[in-house]
Amino acid sequence: MLLPQARDIDDTELERLYDYPAELSRPWVQVNFVSSPDGAVTVGGKSHGLSGPADKKVFMLGRTLADVVLVGAGTAAIEGYGGVKSGEVRSAVRARLGLRPVPPIAVVTRRATIAPDSSLVTDTVVPTIVLTCASAPEDRLTALSDAGADVVITGDADVDLSVAMAELDKRDLRRVSCEGGPHLFGGLIEAGLVDQLCLSISPLLAGGDASRIAFGPPPVAPRELELASVLTDENFLMLRYRARHA
Repeated sequence: MLLPQARDIDDTELERLYDYPAELSRPWVQVNFVSSPDGAVTVGGKSHGLSGPADKKVFMLGRTLADVVLVGAGTAAIEGYGGVKSGEVRSAVRARLGLRPVPPIAVVTRRATIAPDSSLVTDTVVPTIVLTCASAPEDRLTALSDAGADVVITGDADVDLSVAMAELDKRDLRRVSCEGGPHLFGGLIEAGLVDQLCLSISPLLAGGDASRIAFGPPPVAPRELELASVLTDENFLMLRYRARHA
């Protein structure tokens, strides 16, 4: 079977495929991952080794179309996250969709482990949102707030992802693009909060002891998905699944 080539689809069609539903009344969570066919989520400890040009284009489109980029603290640290820059997103598309010029990063961290002087806090166009919990050390919470982060308590001993989504909703941030990592994705699955999965399969057998794309307590029942689109480019498969909602 011949699959559509990503290079043969123009930007308008790609945006149509990956755009969020119109007039959202709640946060709608899209999760983005790249994996090897044998299930590895990293090569040499980072996802960059699995990625390719078409996969990166879809990844950056996720940022262009999002109100907010959601990421776990571990992934943000390993991948060297800073704030999203104006040149990283397509400003004309965001303006046409009525989105703010740049989406903030929302980082999930139970212990508020983000350093106040990290680029994730200091090198931003809009303040980073720190989704944490009441048991995090008070001095860390204060330091992050003083450094300009929007510190949000979303639970007592752990981050309650449903509360986190409600806090994003209060800020009119409903188009949520989650960029990992596996523990955050696992938590979203457990909480029943995943609406769409964009999964790129890299043409590498990575082996080793790399994590799978989701890790955590199982949900009450597996979430049924529908295959929404399939693209290929340079031996990459770019799959898009949408959750079936009751």
